[in-house]
This record gives sequence, structure tokens and C-alpha cells, in this order.
Amino acid sequence: MLITIDGPAGAGKTTVSRILAQRLGYRYVDTGALYRGIALAALGAGVDLADDDGLKRMVTDLDIGFTIQDGDTRLMLDNHDITEKIRTPQVTMAASTVSARPVVREFLLKIQHTLGHAKKAVFEGRDMGTVVFPGADVKFYLDASVSVRAKRRFDEFKGHSAQDVQDVQDVEADIRRRDADDSTRAVAPLRAAEDAIVIDATNLSVEQVVVAMLKNILP
Repeated sequence: MLITIDGPAGAGKTTVSRILAQRLGYRYVDTGALYRGIALAALGAGVDLADDDGLKRMVTDLDIGFTIQDGDTRLMLDNHDITEKIRTPQVTMAASTVSARPVVREFLLKIQHTLGHAKKAVFEGRDMGTVVFPGADVKFYLDASVSVRAKRRFDEFKGHSAQDVQDVQDVEADIRRRDADDSTRAVAPLRAAEDAIVIDATNLSVEQVVVAMLKNILP
């Protein structure tokens, strides 16, 4: 099957998707990482995130995709491992901006469709079940309260360089802004697919979320 897991920032999609894919013996695909990779490339090249012509020229020459190293999925950009570099607050906010640009979405849509062709995969993102794979076999929408999501994202940011350190209130403010941006953008806004199974993970452990998903997948 092809399974999609959508939802807002900090809902726990990455952790849950990885475990679910492992339990099923499926591939795990973090599509948000692809947008983060494009954002990192644009920031590094000094490309205006709202400049569609500049972004189009940039992505034309980009080689971006996933590879497996020692059983772990890594994101590669022009033969460089950028898996850790895309998890900073700056890249996170930039990814929200570039994900709304049609030229970037068109570029990555082809990559995502290629990755999904063989099925047996869990795709994590924000529009997997609504736009990229509307015919997916099982669709989930994972959500949680803003305060819980902010704490999770704050913990994720720990360990980055000093200039990227934020307190939890700043992270929550960023999440609220990103929620607003993602849900109101004209292109592929964040929302649950009509046939998605919605799970509120505010008061659930990771294991409880995974078990709930498996109950809706396995006969």
C-alpha cells in the first residue's frame, strides 16, 4: 500500500512515520525534508525565496534525493549530506515560504511521484493525501495542540548553534505563523483530506499513535 501522513509542524509526523514504516517493512519518505533542502540551497545561494525565476534556475541544476546509509535515510544535495543542516529554525521558516512557490512544488512533485510509484511506502508531509497522492490507500492527518507541538519542536532545536537558539515561546510563535501560512496559502494549503483518518496526538504517546494507525491499516 501507499500510506500518507499529513499534519502541522511539531505534530510528531516524522517519529511516527519512521516507526510505522519500520513496523510495516515499508520505505519512509519525509517530503518536508525535500522542501527544507530546497530552502537550504536557496539560502546558501542567496536566492530570494519569493523569486520564482531565481528558484526555477536554481532547482534546474539541483541533484536532491534520499539515500540509505547504515540503515538510516539521509537527504543528499549535490552529493553532500544535509540531513542535519535542514533542522534549524531559519531553514524551517524558509521551507514554509518555498513550499508555497509553484516552481518548487512542480519540481518536487515529479520526484515524489517517482518515489511513490512502487508503493510500499509511508509518505510524510503536508499535502500528501490531498494533492500529491489523492489516491493513497490509507491517509492519516496527525495533529496536536500548539503548546505540545511547540515543546516538541523546541526539544528538536536543542543542540543547534547559538544563533539558532530560541526559547519555547518563540518556537510557539513561529509555529502559529507557520500554521497560518500553511493553511491559508493559495497553493496546496494544509488541511486534512476528506477521507483522512484524523488523530489528535496531544495526549497520546508515540506508541499509542502508531498502534492506532496500525489498527486502521492491518486487517
